[in-house]
Amino acid sequence: MKAKALYDLMRLDHGVMLFVAVLIGALIANSGYLPNLTKLVFSFLTALFLEASTFALNDYVDLEIDRKNKRMDRPLVRGDLQPRVALVIFYLLFPLGILVSFLVNLQCFAIAIATGAFAILYDLRLKKTKVLGNLYIAYIMAVPFLFGAAVVSPTIPTAVWILSLIAFLAGEGREIMKDTMDVAGDRSKGVKSLPLYIGEKNACRIAAVFYLIAVALSFVPFWLKSTSYYGNFLYLFLVCLTDIFFIYIAAAIAFRKNPPLARYRKMTLVSMIIGLLAFLIGAFR
Repeated sequence: MKAKALYDLMRLDHGVMLFVAVLIGALIANSGYLPNLTKLVFSFLTALFLEASTFALNDYVDLEIDRKNKRMDRPLVRGDLQPRVALVIFYLLFPLGILVSFLVNLQCFAIAIATGAFAILYDLRLKKTKVLGNLYIAYIMAVPFLFGAAVVSPTIPTAVWILSLIAFLAGEGREIMKDTMDVAGDRSKGVKSLPLYIGEKNACRIAAVFYLIAVALSFVPFWLKSTSYYGNFLYLFLVCLTDIFFIYIAAAIAFRKNPPLARYRKMTLVSMIIGLLAFLIGAFR
C-alpha cells in the first residue's frame, strides 16, 4: 500500500514517459544512434528526480485544494501518506536531480537549473494564477525532448523543436481541460484559471484549438527530408492514430453540452503515449 502511495505521489508513470522523451531527443540529435550510455542514464535520472520531487512538493502545497476537489487519486488526500513524506522526498530528490545533471554536461545542467527553478516557482506561486501555471506544465512536457538533444549536441535539431512544440500544445490543452474540471475548488480558494475568466465552454474551445494545432504540426516531420521521419509510414500511421483521438476530443469538448472531461483527459494520456511511440520509432534510422 505504501509503495503504491509513493508511486502515485511521485507520478512514476510520468517518469517512464520522460525517459522516452529524453531518449527521442537524444536519438534525433545523434542521427538515430544511441548516445553514450552513461550520459543517457544520468540524463534520465535527472528528469526522474526532478519530476518526482516537484510532483511531491506540488501535492504538499495543493493538499487543501485537492481535498476540496475530491482528488482521490492523490495519496495525501486519501491519507495514505503523511504530508511530511512529500517534503522529505522533495528535499532529497531535488538536489540529487540537479547534481546528476552536472554529470551530463553544462548545457544539461543549465536546463535542469532553469527547469527546477521554474518548477518551484510554479508550486509556490504560479499555480495561484493557472493561466501562467499551465504554461509551466506545457513546458515540462516539451523540455525533455530538448534536454535529450542537449545530451549529445550543443545545437537542437529542427525536428526536436517541432516535437517539443507539439508536446507543449497538447500539454496546454490538457491543462485547460483539467482547469475546467476543477472550477469549484479553484473558485473557493481564489485560484485564477482560464475557465473562471472566460467561462467553461470557451475554455474547452481554446483547449480544442491547441489540440488541433498540435495535430497539424504532427505531419511536418514526415515531410522533413533531413530527418529519419521523412517518408516513414510507420510513424505516419501511429501519429494518425494519435491524431484521431485528439480530433475526436477536440470536437467533443468544443460542441458537446456536457462533455465527460475526466474521461477525455484520460484518453489524451493514451493518445500521447501512442504519439511518443510514433516519435520513438521514427527517431531510429
